[in-house]
Amino acid sequence: MPSYKAPVEDALFLLNDVLRIGDFGDLTGYSEASPDIVAAVLEEAGKLAEEQLQPLNLPGDQEGCHRAGDGSVRTPKGFKAAFDAYAGGGWISLPFDTEYGGQGLPYVLAAAVNEFFCSANMALSMYPGLTAGAVAALLTHGSEELKQLYAPKMIEGRWTGTMNLTEPHCGTDLGMLKTRATRRDDGSFAITGQKIFISAGEHDLTENIVHLVLARIEGAPAGVKGISLFVVPKFLPDAAGNPGIRNAVSCGSIEHKMGIHGNSTCVMNFDGAQGFLLGEENRGLNAMFVMMNEARLMVGVQGLSMSEVAYQNAAAYARERLQGRSLSGAKNPEKPADPLLVHPDIRRALLEIRGFNEAGRALALWLGLQSDIAHRSPDAKAREKASDLLGLMTPVLKGVMTDRGFDNCVKAQQVFGGHGYIVEWGMEQFVRDARIAQIYEGANGIQALDLVGRKLPANGGRAITSFLAEVGGFLKANDGDEALKPLLGPLSASLGHLQQATLWLMKHGASSPDNAGAAATDYMHLLGLVTLAYLWAKMSKAAHASQDPSRADFLLAKRTCALFFAERILPETALRLARIATGAEVMMSLPAELF
Repeated sequence: MPSYKAPVEDALFLLNDVLRIGDFGDLTGYSEASPDIVAAVLEEAGKLAEEQLQPLNLPGDQEGCHRAGDGSVRTPKGFKAAFDAYAGGGWISLPFDTEYGGQGLPYVLAAAVNEFFCSANMALSMYPGLTAGAVAALLTHGSEELKQLYAPKMIEGRWTGTMNLTEPHCGTDLGMLKTRATRRDDGSFAITGQKIFISAGEHDLTENIVHLVLARIEGAPAGVKGISLFVVPKFLPDAAGNPGIRNAVSCGSIEHKMGIHGNSTCVMNFDGAQGFLLGEENRGLNAMFVMMNEARLMVGVQGLSMSEVAYQNAAAYARERLQGRSLSGAKNPEKPADPLLVHPDIRRALLEIRGFNEAGRALALWLGLQSDIAHRSPDAKAREKASDLLGLMTPVLKGVMTDRGFDNCVKAQQVFGGHGYIVEWGMEQFVRDARIAQIYEGANGIQALDLVGRKLPANGGRAITSFLAEVGGFLKANDGDEALKPLLGPLSASLGHLQQATLWLMKHGASSPDNAGAAATDYMHLLGLVTLAYLWAKMSKAAHASQDPSRADFLLAKRTCALFFAERILPETALRLARIATGAEVMMSLPAELF
């Protein structure tokens, strides 16, 4: 059976030593997040993940969800009790405004604990994760009546939330959606249509489910400019705000899918269901993007989470499994073989995974901090800079973390050899579960196109200019630091590759959109690599600065992994730049009929 240990120490190192969240006392909620509170929150989250969520992961995958003839869905055994423990512990409420029942603590803290929950049980963690995204959309765009009616119960975990975008004939191209909204005399709308791939669309975990549904009001413009967003509850609230009569929304079927079997991915039918406008008419995507961006951050963390739990199990196996002899001579001559860890290629695989995981965690928490600054800082300039960075890096977090996360699960599976292909070891489930993260909430190719097509040129390139200046400033400020010298040279070279790629896109992308499209994925990964290397340099600086002897082994591992990343992973930026510079000519020259 697979195991999992929440990386509490690593998260605390990032929050306290690297990001230094204690210096942000001017942000709402940060004064309550003392070091003792932060440590206690992370430790309790780790216990919930390890003791209640993780033991359900493998059996939940094997049992899956089941739909009854009446359209109701039963989740795997134990999921209901675990969800109740999750909600009852206040984990959904952690970052939300106290006015609606939240705890008002930093979002960055929620980002840290969400990684633990997802590593322990990705399928189960999606139910509250999607709810948090739906609450964010409600609080941003909902009327006060909608917010008061729905948000407190969702924050409490009594009700859950979903997002309903995709339809059978359209995936990413939402301008093609056919779900329609007809005005009712009472000011609400009748929603009619079918949505597919709806995670957590129907289940037995809570007393109500609140669907956020994209639909087109009759007479609205064609394309994305005519899309509105609606709140469509499974049960219409009665006068007291409790679940009343059943709405005309139902689960038509559960998708038969590759992974995350413990999450009910549904086909949802809306047969004149009563819905309530969320935000402005014909600006539904604007409102839904609040939830989508929350979801993209969550999905990026899913890539990290699967990579982390896969690494932990592969590393444990490599320490214990005896197989072959060391190339430099037997390390355990008294035993029939040496452990797998003596082999350089096994170490290569494990350090590639770990080098990504620890920097990926830093990226997730760094962006969590930027989200807090963007939404809570009293300084307008600080809010603008953080918002720019968050927008620029959201496609990177989603795309790079999930691409690498899946690749790392495969690498970890390979460490097990044939055992990695066997269900009881759990590795094949991690591979299957991780695969979806590259697809949903905008496939990674779409994330890359969004990055080069929208995020780079936005506000005259203000975000990328600021990021390049920040990394350049770090290099200049630490130029004389001998301890960091082995990291700064490679980082400087890769920053140069990113600058060249950015200039190439400015010159060739505008004149030929195909050039931008052909370069998009490589540019996204190039930016991701530079960002991860920058964060490794910051982590190494903090590790060198620490004088805590009780963390000597932890800090040694941190410094060593930073060097490995610089030596063995970061050189990939040169390859990405070379690919970008080839343009789209050859790629687009092959006639369609020859594919």
